[in-house]
Amino acid sequence: MSLNLTTPSLPLRLKRVDFEDPQDSDAFKCKRPRLSQPLSPGLAPCLRPLSQSHGPAGPEKHCVSHIGPYILLELTEGTHTYRAVHRITEQEYTCKVFCMKKYQELIAPYTRLCPHDHISRISEIITGERNVYVFFERNYGDMHSYVRTCKRLQEDEAVRLFKQMATAVAHCHQHGVVLRDLKLRKFVFTDPQRTKLVLQNLEDSCLLHGEDDSLTDKHGCPAYVGPEILNSRHSYSGKAADVWSLGVVLYTMLVGRYPFQDVEPAVLFSKIRRGAFTIPDSLSARARSLVCCMLRKAPAERLAASDILQHPWLLWGGGQAPLAPSHLSSRNYVDQVVPDSVCASSDDSGDYL
Repeated sequence: MSLNLTTPSLPLRLKRVDFEDPQDSDAFKCKRPRLSQPLSPGLAPCLRPLSQSHGPAGPEKHCVSHIGPYILLELTEGTHTYRAVHRITEQEYTCKVFCMKKYQELIAPYTRLCPHDHISRISEIITGERNVYVFFERNYGDMHSYVRTCKRLQEDEAVRLFKQMATAVAHCHQHGVVLRDLKLRKFVFTDPQRTKLVLQNLEDSCLLHGEDDSLTDKHGCPAYVGPEILNSRHSYSGKAADVWSLGVVLYTMLVGRYPFQDVEPAVLFSKIRRGAFTIPDSLSARARSLVCCMLRKAPAERLAASDILQHPWLLWGGGQAPLAPSHLSSRNYVDQVVPDSVCASSDDSGDYL
């Protein structure tokens, strides 16, 4: 297998190693969480702090393994992602371990996409006897943890970060990749100053064949899932569902809580089906407009990912918007004013993440 993805420090290469820890055979299993699975009591797993991840306990969590030129250190999240260090360059990486039978399917979205500044790239792939080790550049934390720390972001910072997110999603859609399980935790910082984001964890994505983006499986994190996925027994638009999730992302960044949340999954899903939420009056009119344009209950009425990048909030920030630019159609621009529908304003602060 050959991939045309490279990094300045180390070229991407697929190679095989003869040594692999025997205990790894049962440690890494490829699973995809589905909405149809029983939900745990209280908050959904994606809403909890990383410290509650159910990884291996005790010494196994911090055992050191050698894979090719890399040293695998402690688990960083879940049961198959490690912090890794290259023994020669001493450069740090993130290593994901996949079972041999599934890895080609799981990394297919990375190979479909052209290189992009805001999408994580594979640095190297090493195959073992039972598992495949895929190395990515290191990150400096994810957006979920950052929002939990900051409580909420100021609009000027949110504009800079969310534009990078929307650009990554638009690039995926342009190349026939629907993300499905889109959420804050999928975006990670690539610099310690936390100014640059990349989209990672594309393994749950779906590759489209042609223009039809209809999906049938109900896949995703409960807090981010769209109402059409909960209501429909048939197909739904995968791209529109991604835009809804992106709307939840932006709302959470600006407000500090999810637009729809409850400790009981049934109540949470009921709120999502109704599609009614509140936005604090403290947000600018442009910010409220963009949130509402993405969290429209009818999928066909939501902005496309490419249109999100043309929204006045991302182009000019807060304040009064200038006249509509010539490259925006009159309908698109009208759609980007603050609607008088389900998103009523409120000073309700709610619970934080």
